[in-house]
Amino acid sequence: MDRFLYISMSGAKETLRAQTANNHNLANASTTGFRADMSAFQTRNVAGSGYASRAYATNSTTGWDPTQGALTATGRDLDVGVNGAGWIAVLGKDGREAYTRAGDLRVDPTGMLMTGAGLQVMGEGGPISVPPNTSATIGSDGTISVIPLGQGAETTAMIGRIKLVNPPDADMVRGEDGLFRSATGADLPADANVKLVTGSLEASNVNTADAMVNMIELARRFDLQVKAMRTAEENAATAAQLLRGGV
Repeated sequence: MDRFLYISMSGAKETLRAQTANNHNLANASTTGFRADMSAFQTRNVAGSGYASRAYATNSTTGWDPTQGALTATGRDLDVGVNGAGWIAVLGKDGREAYTRAGDLRVDPTGMLMTGAGLQVMGEGGPISVPPNTSATIGSDGTISVIPLGQGAETTAMIGRIKLVNPPDADMVRGEDGLFRSATGADLPADANVKLVTGSLEASNVNTADAMVNMIELARRFDLQVKAMRTAEENAATAAQLLRGGV
């Protein structure tokens, strides 16, 4: 009886954990450059001095989906999408270099190139500062060119280059702030082979239909586990009554 109850209880708990991960993906279905979390169930034996036959279910995040999201044209000069593998280097809130696929860039009032989330975009020599200009464009290699304020197109000048990196997916880990970093904690070297698509943004790679179906399936699985716990409780009550001699 304890095995029956324990399995159903742990199953319900871990189903809620899986639902949390799935709902997090759904909530970010429209987040630029978002990478979906992947999770999986598995069986683990109960550690300790109890019965070796006791096992329970676990659910854990097994990583993130590296599939590229769709590139959507916006026509905005400072919007960029990473075409294929690669990442845009930014300065995280913790002061460390971090990496993102969100290319919704803008220039703040102080002239710093920022992401839509308010993070400074890194160049190969540090955060990028954009001088007053008539127009600013970003090339496919990450170079930023501007026409100085009050000047003509013949004065176009390159002011910097966005740092783009391309480490193996297995070397990247997502932090609690949603940014990715090197598993070793070290800053990654720039890779000239990473290309950008200007005037476009990469959509989230969350498959909304699959996530909705998974949400329904997990809800039904949770109900099944709860019913199993009720059955275990009823069985225990019946067994206790029999042991009392049917009283």
